[in-house]
Amino acid sequence: MKLGIGIGWRPEIADAVEALPGIDWVEAVSENLCTDHLPESLVRLRERGVTVVPHGVSLGLGGAERPDPGRLAGLAARAGLLGAPLVTEHIAFVRAGGPLSASQPLEAGHLLPVPRTWDALDVLCENVRIAQDSLPVPLALENIAALISWPGEELTEGQFLAELVERTGVRLLIDVANLHTNHVNRGEDPATALDELPVEAIAYVHVAGGVEKDGVWHDTHAHPVTRPVLDVLSGLRSRVDPPGVLLERDDDFPPAEELAGELAAIRSTLAEAASGPRTVRPRPALAPEPSSRTAGGRERTAVAQTALLSALVAGTPAPDGFDHRRLGVQSHALAAKRADVVAKVAPELPGILGDGYRKAFLAYARNRPMSGGYRRDALAFAELLLVEGRPDDEAARRRLTLWWQDRAGSRPPRRATRLVRSARAALLGK
Repeated sequence: MKLGIGIGWRPEIADAVEALPGIDWVEAVSENLCTDHLPESLVRLRERGVTVVPHGVSLGLGGAERPDPGRLAGLAARAGLLGAPLVTEHIAFVRAGGPLSASQPLEAGHLLPVPRTWDALDVLCENVRIAQDSLPVPLALENIAALISWPGEELTEGQFLAELVERTGVRLLIDVANLHTNHVNRGEDPATALDELPVEAIAYVHVAGGVEKDGVWHDTHAHPVTRPVLDVLSGLRSRVDPPGVLLERDDDFPPAEELAGELAAIRSTLAEAASGPRTVRPRPALAPEPSSRTAGGRERTAVAQTALLSALVAGTPAPDGFDHRRLGVQSHALAAKRADVVAKVAPELPGILGDGYRKAFLAYARNRPMSGGYRRDALAFAELLLVEGRPDDEAARRRLTLWWQDRAGSRPPRRATRLVRSARAALLGK
């Protein structure tokens, strides 16, 4: 299906997206949509004939656990509600722990890279087949950006993606910004990846901005698209005419004219690459699979992913073979993202805590992993502050207590809950 030129639809820029000329389609984060009704902006776009594709971020198809049926049902429902021609997700894991590793469940709150090993590929392929059987439309998967590399990888990114397509028939969503990110952070040549992957399987392409700090590229989706990213897009277009190309922007949204300028740069890059010489290189043969494979790949993957995620979010020792500096950068980035998202889902917290919010939250997150989503994270953060008798200002502490009481509802009391209720009673004089 030919999609054309699109932009990521976000509530913050909904009006701008509707007004931008030449938009053929939009992509919306699936988890931000209800399963039974759409935002009015998306309704209007669909009435104009604009295609809307739901883009999932929470399935974790690269994780050791099999896909959650409820999450799959939600993605399927949104695809049906939107009349979407396909749905997309990521080649990533977002949670670990649980029964397969006999450990505490952990949430990353972010997309983390899977090891490019045969074990991880087996797990991913089985999870993809489960997802494909549960969805009413085709599935496409996105390559992700990464700050860290797994030790002992057995396949390149291109080989990994090619083998995935060969085994499952899944489509690909190629993010050229992520190819650039992995070039800076992991020394991987985007041209080599493009040569190795099956470009005929591309459903569409993402283009996004980022920023480099201290030799590390951060895929922020909050900065303008850079020339190196457009160069990767040009390299891809010289190999294949992708069905669709989409500009992503998730934060620090610029004025509409800047978005229009970035879209114009994308169109110009595609046109110039299409008029130039076509890059035709024979795709290398698929990597030979070792003959000495053993069973238990899902369990081994579970243990490895749990060890990594625990080091990133719970302060446990780093697994052997990882770059400790890069793990520190990734750990800080995960905690900072938690602080930012919690501030959005519970804006009262920074309002109550003022300038001390971020420092207090980062201290809380240093060795307290998220296990139940961002709203539960906000409650747990507030519980900890109240148990410790914070904030020091009595009026702020009273406001925080009332906020917590209003949102905790009738959950079964845990030890922390009982302590907070005692504190609340004392504060309120009850």
